[in-house]
Amino acid sequence: MEECAESSKLWCGAAVVMAWAGGWRGRRAAAAGLATLAVAQLVSNGLCKHLADRARPPKGWFPHDEVEDRPASSSFPSGHTAAAAAFTAAVWPAWPLAGMVCAVPAAAVAIERVQSGAHFPSDVAAGAGIGLATAWLVRHSPRWALRWRLP
Repeated sequence: MEECAESSKLWCGAAVVMAWAGGWRGRRAAAAGLATLAVAQLVSNGLCKHLADRARPPKGWFPHDEVEDRPASSSFPSGHTAAAAAFTAAVWPAWPLAGMVCAVPAAAVAIERVQSGAHFPSDVAAGAGIGLATAWLVRHSPRWALRWRLP
């Protein structure tokens, strides 16, 4: 699952399928998902990882070889989980069925990040929180912009 989620390939592929097969609803869901994913990646990987600079879990905690193949960047927060949660939470209001379908791989990505030794559970929880908050902010920001525009 990690290879699919790397560089947001999984979510970009889902957006292509939604835009192609879903008509106007699919295009709207795909656009919302990709816009939110981009913002969540900026917040989690561009800002929070540089501020937190947290070490990855100790390699001795994991009895498998996957632990050798983890990134060298900060552990906190999980950028993969932030992207997964953001995309799913943004798609859900625009196309609930697609949102439900996206929730399955999003949960798998979050679980895999802990199981592989790349993140502590708190890193994944923070990533999910960033993704959900970003989806909420992106969804409501056009309304705020219209409300607060200058005359």
